[in-house]
Amino acid sequence: MLYNYIKTHYKRAEPIFLSDLLRTNITEPDLNQQLKELCEKGLLQQYDAEVYFIPKKTTLNSIIGPNADMVARYRFISKGDDVDGFYAGNTFANQIGISTQVPQVIEIVSNNVSVPITKENVYVLQMLELLVKLDAYLDCSYEENREKFAEYISIHGITKSDVELYMKEYPKSTLKYYY
Repeated sequence: MLYNYIKTHYKRAEPIFLSDLLRTNITEPDLNQQLKELCEKGLLQQYDAEVYFIPKKTTLNSIIGPNADMVARYRFISKGDDVDGFYAGNTFANQIGISTQVPQVIEIVSNNVSVPITKENVYVLQMLELLVKLDAYLDCSYEENREKFAEYISIHGITKSDVELYMKEYPKSTLKYYY
């Protein structure tokens, strides 16, 4: 019964978090026992503590599972239509092309902040978070990066009123960079 639920709600090689499965009507000890049995049968594999996946076989019969980025993205950024966070700092600066620095540590802002992150506000908050420390991320002048910001704003339909809704949560210097 648990395996049918998992097959219905998850794709092969997609992370399955124990915390998500606890929302089903199974007690934690029973859930752990069933997960252990599914792993022993080869129907599931454990990626890490409290993270499982349905194995996906390659043409050479090796098993593919989620990678670390996918697990982090599903846990802290988004899963399906739910948005809980975004990439920030040098990671985001590199993604939009204002920095060529490849970060050693991936920075993620998740819903443990003062403004809840949703699919409606994620791009505005991501941009404002970058603007807080913009000087630290730029490889060249503001003028050279203005087009990249304008493109990001245009692609995501960010308006002045969107920015003003959240500006009070950020330092005043952020406003200077935006304008």
